[in-house]
Amino acid sequence: MTEFDNSLKIGILGGGQLGKMLIQSALDLDLEIHSLDGDGESPCSKIAHYFTQGSITDYQTVYNWGKDLDVITIEIENVSVEALHDLQKLGKKIFPQPEVIEIIKDKVIQKQFFKDNGIATADFVIVNNHTEISNHISFLPAVNKLGVGGYDGKGVQILRNEADIEKGFEGRGILEKLIDFEKELAVIIARSESGKISAFPVVEMVFHPEANLVEYLFSPASISPEIETKAIELAKMTAEKIGIVGLLAVELFLTKDGEVLVNEVAPRPHNSGHQTQKGNFTSQFDQHLRAILDLPFGNTQNIMPSAMVNLLGEAGYEGVVKYKGLERILSVENIFPFFYGKKITKPYRKMGHVTILDSDFDKLTEKVNFVKENLKVISK
Repeated sequence: MTEFDNSLKIGILGGGQLGKMLIQSALDLDLEIHSLDGDGESPCSKIAHYFTQGSITDYQTVYNWGKDLDVITIEIENVSVEALHDLQKLGKKIFPQPEVIEIIKDKVIQKQFFKDNGIATADFVIVNNHTEISNHISFLPAVNKLGVGGYDGKGVQILRNEADIEKGFEGRGILEKLIDFEKELAVIIARSESGKISAFPVVEMVFHPEANLVEYLFSPASISPEIETKAIELAKMTAEKIGIVGLLAVELFLTKDGEVLVNEVAPRPHNSGHQTQKGNFTSQFDQHLRAILDLPFGNTQNIMPSAMVNLLGEAGYEGVVKYKGLERILSVENIFPFFYGKKITKPYRKMGHVTILDSDFDKLTEKVNFVKENLKVISK
């Protein structure tokens, strides 16, 4: 039996909430965590063993930070891949691998990868500006997505007709056929260095109508066993084709004729896996650590049906954060809030989430609405 080396120095590129929750899981294994982020007040800055303030996109900063570490992972894709390649050449373990990040961080490359590898996805064309979008009027309605730089709903614009073309981006990206979907689903996949693979149950996501990001989700999704199998197999195939080590969040469309298509993927813990905190025997953050350290995977089953509500900054509020209604929601059983440690709120900024459990789906839905109505992120 091999011994577990908890003296490994683990680096997390990025200091946001995903990094913070990953550190909280890492503390259970006594791992030494180093974090790099440009914001000295980022969520990771107060809980990492060693926090460095610096640009995660600057080659020399990332290289100097990472050369004394053993394993490096990310919590955001917008990092210096060049530095990670060179750190990998030094013998550092980089998960997800730099070549995987290169595929995924650019939506143009990502979509082309799906097409080239037979991964079911929506039809698309590559565009660089308004003029090129205008050349594809017959392709509308479609979604214009920036290749690089989009995050949390930004860099995505629906173009339904010719009049909408001016809303498109003056930058390299894709024009993706608008899918008339039945549901938006997601699967969190974990893949280890030794090639073992594990899937969490399929979740069903509901998006915020204005912010274009997940407002809440349910786990497991209300789908047939056949669709569940199809979704998980497609997500596993995607992870295998990409060859990722770590977590891969696979967002999916369920079409009205029963087909499952890959929408986008993210090579890290993801918003669509937050309900695994309290809702599953193993959280996505625990599983990511197990994957990058090549440890046996944990049980991904739901403890009971669960939901996750994103806590977004209320419209009309900007400033030092204040949470209104916490006592009210905590008076109801099996409601668990997670605040991200961000000091300043802005409209629709992700400030936290709430995991909700109930064995009765109708009551679970009632609790979701109760949290949405009663817990507000405002400013002082």
